[in-house]
Amino acid sequence: MTAAPRRLVFCGTPPLAVRPLRALVEAGHEVRLVVTGPDRRRGRGSVPSPSPVKAEAQRLGIPVDHDVEAVVDSGAELGVVVAYGRLVPGRVLERLPMLNLHFSLLPRWRGAAPLERAILAGDEVTGVCVMGLERELDTGPLYASEAVPIAPGEHLGTLRERLVTIGTSLLVELLAHPLPEPSPQRGEATYAAKLAPEELRLTWTRPADALERVVRLDRAWTTWRGRRLHVLDAEALPSLPEGAGAVSISEGAGAVPGTLYEETVVCGEGALRLRAVRPEGRSEMAAEDWLRGARPVAGERLV
Repeated sequence: MTAAPRRLVFCGTPPLAVRPLRALVEAGHEVRLVVTGPDRRRGRGSVPSPSPVKAEAQRLGIPVDHDVEAVVDSGAELGVVVAYGRLVPGRVLERLPMLNLHFSLLPRWRGAAPLERAILAGDEVTGVCVMGLERELDTGPLYASEAVPIAPGEHLGTLRERLVTIGTSLLVELLAHPLPEPSPQRGEATYAAKLAPEELRLTWTRPADALERVVRLDRAWTTWRGRRLHVLDAEALPSLPEGAGAVSISEGAGAVPGTLYEETVVCGEGALRLRAVRPEGRSEMAAEDWLRGARPVAGERLV
């Protein structure tokens, strides 16, 4: 049994929320209002610019507001929230029920950074859920969910793209029919706090496999000769390669964490082979190309 097109409001802000908004419009739903974060300076520009969701709403001719209280008088029957970035007050939810598209298998990784925390924890599976929004953070009952394996070595950007595609289809399919009876969340809850800047710094005393997971978040960095070096791709190794001038990390003298042996860096356990980097103020390049220009001397370290 299919449902008639719905009168919706949509709350979202970043790029990953654009595709669900567009898909709801293309599915024939009437999106009466979009609520999004305020205009702000993005990048190096000095003029405030709209959020990606606001820009898409304007392209689609949908009214936009920055105050979620405006949904109450929108004439909508249901709200859809995708990465809005703010809690919706209980007084609003009392007037308008809302669904939330969330990028994890709840109750694991409630909160602001579910994909980042899944990668850092070494999870092999994540997923998407459509839940009913409640006053508390990500506690609502589940209307639909789909598990998604995390590919070995998969980076955040690729994983996010896959989950947005899957989640958008899940949301559109759910709204094409009368809403089913939701199920309560089951299992142990974990919380995905927003990442602090220092969590993206590569601390070379840590194990190589943990540092590889930081690199997979696409924002990892270290410093080289006092300037920031972004590490864009890397591979964890159990030990230094045979040709790197040391037998084993735990044996050879001079195997201090952060020491460079060609494009391989000594870690607290194992080693990290750099594949792609971006020096401060420059473009992305292969690690071997960066090393040819950097010309490290024996024993020089990343810190």
